[in-house]
Amino acid sequence: MGGSERTVVWFRRDLRIDDNPALAAAARDGSVLPVFIWCPAEEGRFYPGRCSRWWLKESLAHLGRSLEALGCPLVLIRAEEGTLAALLRCVDSIGATRVVYNHLYDPISLVRDDKIKNELLGLGISMQSFNGDLLYEPWEVYDESGHAFTTFNMYWEKCMGLPIEISPSLAPWRLVPVPGIENLHSSSVDNLGLESSKDEESSNALLSRAWSPGWRNAEKTLEDFVCHGLLDYSKDSMKVAGTTTSLLSPYFHYGEVSIRKVYQLLRMQQIKWENEGKSEGGDCVNLFLRSIGLREYSRYMCFNFPFTHERSLLGNLKHYPWRVDEDRFKSWRQGMTGYPLVDAGMRELWATGWTHNRIRVIVSSFAVKFLLIPWTWGMKYFWDVLLDADIESDILGWQYISGSLPDGHELGRLDNPEVQGQKYDPDGEYVRTWIPELARMPAEWIHHPWDAPSSILEVAGVELGFNYPMPIVELHTARDCLDDAISTMWQLDTAEKLAELDGEVVEDNLSHIKSFDIPKVILKELPPSALQCDQKVPTADGRNHELQPKELNGANKQTTCVDVIRDSKMEDTRSVANSPISRKRSGSGNAFDVQSCSSSVEVHSQNHHPGGPFIGSSRYILQKAERSCAGKAEDDDNADSGTSMSRPSKRPS
Repeated sequence: MGGSERTVVWFRRDLRIDDNPALAAAARDGSVLPVFIWCPAEEGRFYPGRCSRWWLKESLAHLGRSLEALGCPLVLIRAEEGTLAALLRCVDSIGATRVVYNHLYDPISLVRDDKIKNELLGLGISMQSFNGDLLYEPWEVYDESGHAFTTFNMYWEKCMGLPIEISPSLAPWRLVPVPGIENLHSSSVDNLGLESSKDEESSNALLSRAWSPGWRNAEKTLEDFVCHGLLDYSKDSMKVAGTTTSLLSPYFHYGEVSIRKVYQLLRMQQIKWENEGKSEGGDCVNLFLRSIGLREYSRYMCFNFPFTHERSLLGNLKHYPWRVDEDRFKSWRQGMTGYPLVDAGMRELWATGWTHNRIRVIVSSFAVKFLLIPWTWGMKYFWDVLLDADIESDILGWQYISGSLPDGHELGRLDNPEVQGQKYDPDGEYVRTWIPELARMPAEWIHHPWDAPSSILEVAGVELGFNYPMPIVELHTARDCLDDAISTMWQLDTAEKLAELDGEVVEDNLSHIKSFDIPKVILKELPPSALQCDQKVPTADGRNHELQPKELNGANKQTTCVDVIRDSKMEDTRSVANSPISRKRSGSGNAFDVQSCSSSVEVHSQNHHPGGPFIGSSRYILQKAERSCAGKAEDDDNADSGTSMSRPSKRPS
């Protein structure tokens, strides 16, 4: 703390004191101005939902008290004019010489951060960024050819073979406030507008009974889980009733707990258990680390494939005939599908902003496989209602479930909610909690009440079609519709590829047609003058022109060069935001009626995509590689093949 530098610490989703690299660097070098800037207009169609905004408000208040205790108040700014203008005002008010921040990896933040960095550097203000969110930066993990991984197992295997810096940065014990801080007007956390109505405030009061946001509470939750919940994690993590998971995900989203600290505690506990002869402890640690790995992979995918918030990673899925059906979408959101486990999950989600990860898999699979609802609709709804809404994790989860990833669920996989209910909620405890209409149904019938004898239904007070719906679609009908959709997709995909061949068809071409389209990304190196820790972006060589194919060395074929970050004015002409389903359930506001974000990262393709609202445009380095997707995709959560129905799709030969 002996330096004379005046540094603005730009807090975003890193709301903690402990192991905060940006804050630690600023504290070492001189006086500090901690600032959080809330600019609703820049959030665009990913404006946080009610529960997520409540968490942010509480976490900011907690952080503010912590910084005040260290001698340096947190400046809160509601920036109607934009984040860049607010940062410039901070810099000018205190005569700052540097701005520091921790990395974010979602496509919206990548565009905004790069624009702000270039503007401030152009004004002679030093910018320095740090890794405060991940074990491994996305640009540190590539295959032997320098390409991004597109399957989780290969990615995580590579990560586990890399060295890791697990010693967290020490929290500063004192902060020196910058002179001139009185020149800045700081808003109160209440005046940021994170709670937009009295109705929201009353609803949020219920959240405070179950959750305690803030970085110190995050550390307590972590320690409690490691000491009391971790040893049973492999055994209990799939139980959907009760508290069987770590409950750390909302803390992770807002950066209230350090991933490196989590890793360090897990490894130390693993060593302790090994010394005590508790062999099962190693399996629990590795399973939980795998869940941490999936979070890392979600950032990795969003960084290297920044179009994935709008369309599938696999190019073939652009032809998938999703069903644009608002009525079915509404029934799914309101928990009125007639499938008890699905309905219980959706009602819990709406009431609490939370549900078990296994339930999230079940309800999302039902939406995209039974109802053929576009996965982007479901992803946006999760973003709007989840307490731990996290765009990168939501993207990965929905792409995985919909079969949009090389290692995701098979396209033809159809999980039976009745069988899943018997497996994950055998006594019906979870269903009875959230569906009072079925509270008196016996466990034998609770997951398929339509099969129950009339006498059982009468005693239980259940009138199917009156106080609880009949199934919205029967299993065999859903199976046929899914097969037809897959068949249509392959027919359209084959027709497009044949058209590209100008009618010249040989055996080699046919094998090319039958393969999945998996894009590849090559990372552009920063100039030598850039700091080693600064954020990299998957960009081309500064071009701001139309797509230009070029040849790469080695086995790489056609490459499309695109610049993701250089121009923040990108047209989101075919976004899901413009679709007719951009609405929440009745009476809940207009969170789905969202506008296109000017900083949205989209993907421009040389082909026209009939997929309508799911295709965007972007400028990043993209190489299309055709390869067969061999083998059956496995559920990362130990899915039992007995819970699904899968048969060969009607794919053209």
